[in-house]
Amino acid sequence: MNGTLADYAARYGLRQSAARPPLRKYIQDVWARRNFIWAFASAKNISMYTDSRLGQVWQLLTPMLNAGVYYLIFGLLLGTGRGVPDFIPFLVTGVFLFGFTQRSLTSGAKSVGDNLSLIRALHFPRATLPFAIAIVEVQQLLLALVVLFAIVFAFGEPISFQMLLLVPVVGLQLMFNVGISMVMARLGAFNRDITQLLPFVMRVWMYASGVIFCLPAMMKPGGRLADYPWLAELMQFNPAYVFVELSRYVLLGEYRNFVGGIPRAASAGQLWLYALVWAGVMLTGGFLFFYRAEERYGRG
Repeated sequence: MNGTLADYAARYGLRQSAARPPLRKYIQDVWARRNFIWAFASAKNISMYTDSRLGQVWQLLTPMLNAGVYYLIFGLLLGTGRGVPDFIPFLVTGVFLFGFTQRSLTSGAKSVGDNLSLIRALHFPRATLPFAIAIVEVQQLLLALVVLFAIVFAFGEPISFQMLLLVPVVGLQLMFNVGISMVMARLGAFNRDITQLLPFVMRVWMYASGVIFCLPAMMKPGGRLADYPWLAELMQFNPAYVFVELSRYVLLGEYRNFVGGIPRAASAGQLWLYALVWAGVMLTGGFLFFYRAEERYGRG
């Protein structure tokens, strides 16, 4: 045969079946499969605990047990909650909301590798897989929020309109989670060793995100960060801290007043700005990063 295969394909108008479509067409294809994304996520969520006797109850027990362990170690033994109002609601909010991002990231890293048979059998936008993972985590978070509100009210927090702001906070965090999940999905698709490193990375990130300690309290005169304002500013820009702290701002009135009296602590306005930036940049950047390797997923 004269010429290359590419010449032959061009001569007869043949195209690669899994070629990456234009970006606009790709977005339309993902949107057209929104029902598949929801159905896939719901089925995965239901099947996640089918082998355990308690089943879906583990969606609530796991974050509650984590919060209990952290309270025992850091609240009682190490005293990190000393001086922080409503420390148990403070801690539970941090554990639940950070867990939302943590699970999205770690599950996203495996979303392509764990579905290779599906990818090789069917032609569909691969971005639907990390999107489905994000929906799974949203479904789990909604159940966890029922427990979170019960704990918040049990410790005397009155119902307020401020709490309605948790909806946009979770929405922005979801946008961030989708973006970072897509970054990890591409990285994990071509290097499975990443999934082995993630537990260590997530542990460090949790400790740097004010999940189990109050960062503003450490910035007060005499605090551990009082002499390192640059480090405090950097930690306050940390996306996980931003979403966790915003959630505390809207749920815990006494804590909000406590932080408002600390001069260098990020204000609610700053946190909202950081959240908007992180959500927009990560969602856009993560989607484009994943999209550029579309035709390579499932090959090799």
